[in-house]
Amino acid sequence: MSGEAVWVLEDPRAGTAAQALGIAERLGVPFRIVPLAWGTLARLPWPWPSLAGLRDAGGLAPPWPRLTLSAGRRSAPVSRWLRRRGVRTVHAMRPGPGAADFDLLVLGRHDAPPAGATVFPILGATHRVSPARLAAARDEWPGLDALPAPRVALLVGGPVRGEGMAAAVAARLVPGILAAVPGASILATTSRRTGDAAARVIAEGLAGTQHRLFRWGDAGPNPYLGFLAWADAVVVTGDSVSMLSEALATSAPVFVATEEAGRHLRLVRSLYEAGEARPLASAGGAFRRDALDETGRVAAEIRARGWVSRRRAPLDPGGGMA
Repeated sequence: MSGEAVWVLEDPRAGTAAQALGIAERLGVPFRIVPLAWGTLARLPWPWPSLAGLRDAGGLAPPWPRLTLSAGRRSAPVSRWLRRRGVRTVHAMRPGPGAADFDLLVLGRHDAPPAGATVFPILGATHRVSPARLAAARDEWPGLDALPAPRVALLVGGPVRGEGMAAAVAARLVPGILAAVPGASILATTSRRTGDAAARVIAEGLAGTQHRLFRWGDAGPNPYLGFLAWADAVVVTGDSVSMLSEALATSAPVFVATEEAGRHLRLVRSLYEAGEARPLASAGGAFRRDALDETGRVAAEIRARGWVSRRRAPLDPGGGMA
């Protein structure tokens, strides 16, 4: 086995990769990031352990680590291939075929995970927004404190498949916040999936209000973590598993601004049932909740199972391990 305790199989999609990286960063041990580049065969639901979906498997060579962390369907056959070589495997998200072929499978409750010793259900998804990162963000973005309270973070996603958020949906976001929280300062951020047209509509809605807007592609540092750290409440569109889960890392009340279909709707309903979020349309004022740290809970489970020995490994400024 390698001297490196952990490998992280890094999917090229940032949201997917963040689920594995977030767990690694909470383990307190050095880890190696193994970037994965997908070829055309990665689209196939491989029923057996395989590297066939990789365009280049050169990064996967002995000596092997004690533990590998992965996320997403495409990386699941790679993780299973490593397990055949004696590596412990922890996988986040639904893996497709071979779900029983992992040492620990981390699944959102909205995906109705089966009971079992190797299944670890969580609310939402794992991510990289830790208590330490939020504390650091408050120090990094002190200017946000100058905006009058209450400060409401608005996290805007967009359709998973499509041409951006509909302008009519975007136009309702800011008025919805101001109706629920009169006089609020709004800290708004859009994502790649929001689209330019919807981002312009949101900017128009913010005109004349106390606000800070960061649009996808804007120059300069992204204040996303600062918005979360300074928010008195968080409003999230219901189309982003990542942003919904990250919002819950704060202790602020979380409100969902849009209702989606399928898995996203199941996720939102699971958060409502757990008392972790409420619909914006029926907000009725703030409510009390504690910060939710499901990523930390997964890391604690891995340590409890004895798969890593915790050693001091400080987080570097870029988000990996030193």
